[in-house]
Amino acid sequence: MALVELVRMPNGAEAELLRGRLESAGVPAVCFDAGMNIAESVGLAIPVRVMVLDEDLADARALMAEFGIA
Repeated sequence: MALVELVRMPNGAEAELLRGRLESAGVPAVCFDAGMNIAESVGLAIPVRVMVLDEDLADARALMAEFGIA
């Protein structure tokens, strides 16, 4: 069971919202680099990575499409 990157997001709050929506749908997720994304204008330089287990990647991508997140 390895973690893989689902998506990179420039906004930490949006990444956390996605993480919560994934988890509420039964797909465990975690955000990496959220602490590096606090300073204004750093968000574009250091995006927040939403990570899922490799076996959940297809389900997570399907959920993102259902949520309307590209």
